[in-house]
Amino acid sequence: MDKELFAKARAKLNKTQKELASLLGVSLKAVQSYEQGWRSVPVHVERQMYFLLGNQRQKSPLKRKDCWTEKKCKYKKECPAWEFQAGHLCWFLSGTQCECAAKKGWKDKMEICRNCDILSSLI
Repeated sequence: MDKELFAKARAKLNKTQKELASLLGVSLKAVQSYEQGWRSVPVHVERQMYFLLGNQRQKSPLKRKDCWTEKKCKYKKECPAWEFQAGHLCWFLSGTQCECAAKKGWKDKMEICRNCDILSSLI
């Protein structure tokens, strides 16, 4: 997640930097540094941002997309996203089958997820 996307996500959450820092469990200085590009956004903070975006109350709720439907997945019954009926949170779960992400670490998994419509629909 780059600085522009981080700032856009904070705006969509309608939070001040201080409020967002509290939600993310980081310092105000960290949030400021992410938005200025002085520090890269750690993967665990990025995941938490997407989690907040994906579960935010809205006046007109988002139609949540299930990954197995969108991607016409043939491995869905072997995937934790299917098992836990969390197709809209596939990017949040370890061990998902999408594009061989099950065998990757979080950093590599998020590289795959950032290019996916399921995750990008949140911002």
